[in-house]
Amino acid sequence: MSSLTDRVTIAGLELPNRLALAPLAGIGNWFVRLQARRVGAGLVVSEMVSSFAVHYRNRKTCEELLRIDPREHDGGPVSIQLFGADPAVMRSAAASVAAAGADLIDINMGCPVPKVCRTGAGAALLADPDRAVAVARAAAEGSGLPVTVKLRSGWRVGERDGIVLAHRLVAEAGVAAIALHPRPATIAHRGRPDYALVAELVRTLDAPVLLSGGLADAEAVRDAFAQTGVTAVMLARGVLGNPWLFEELLGRRDGPPSPREVLVELDWVIGCATAHLGVARAGRYLRRFYPWYLARLPCAPASARALQSGLQQAASFTEVRELLEDGLLTHTS
Repeated sequence: MSSLTDRVTIAGLELPNRLALAPLAGIGNWFVRLQARRVGAGLVVSEMVSSFAVHYRNRKTCEELLRIDPREHDGGPVSIQLFGADPAVMRSAAASVAAAGADLIDINMGCPVPKVCRTGAGAALLADPDRAVAVARAAAEGSGLPVTVKLRSGWRVGERDGIVLAHRLVAEAGVAAIALHPRPATIAHRGRPDYALVAELVRTLDAPVLLSGGLADAEAVRDAFAQTGVTAVMLARGVLGNPWLFEELLGRRDGPPSPREVLVELDWVIGCATAHLGVARAGRYLRRFYPWYLARLPCAPASARALQSGLQQAASFTEVRELLEDGLLTHTS
């Protein structure tokens, strides 16, 4: 049986292990991907990027979301995820992604968010398989890169549209791999993922299958990997504020990070975000990050709430660092 630490090749690209950073909407920018790479991720995938925004050269999209740090390529391939429902636009956007330095293109056909689905993209493509195949084919034609697709199992409970579409994407569009989130789009992240359905796809699909969904801790990842027989697993919410999960699964870490490790890592994130977005935007952007990292610390609930409130209201990163050093370490010493 394969191990998570085994090397694997997907579309001619070598991954040093079977662990990938999943596309995290609104989060998976270059420094979040670089962080995952630093702790061992064999594949890193960007947050989903609008093919229309790339095609029409939206400055923020092209400068920020298509940014790839050269260090991201150290240790495995880098994938940029696009979403869209227009094959011509996807072809154009894919060419720009290739020019930006990506090794792979992933297409989102699983996002259930209404504003995405209303455009015909994301999980809406489950109901329009001919268009889905055309979009995937156009991405490959425009970029010259291998294309993967991330799918949901279906739109509603009991539906298998995603499984049927996966076979068409591989057979008709030459898709190199399928990443399956085995929950229907209508329930988002609720309920238990159907890992038996993933195992069925692994047995029947003539392409690698990656698993996403329900992988919150090391035990869940190992169990799902063994149960499904997938080529690799994609870690998403489980690594928010806990990049050390990659190290744990690769056998490079025996225990949780120390409070000092958590603060050092959060300080690294602050530095990257400031360089990426500027001080003002980074201050707003990182408010979502603080709870993820504080959850890694053995802090009493009342102290954690007080610290969290202080961080959300902090006027500067100097104040953020002072709160973390003077307040948090007092309660975790």
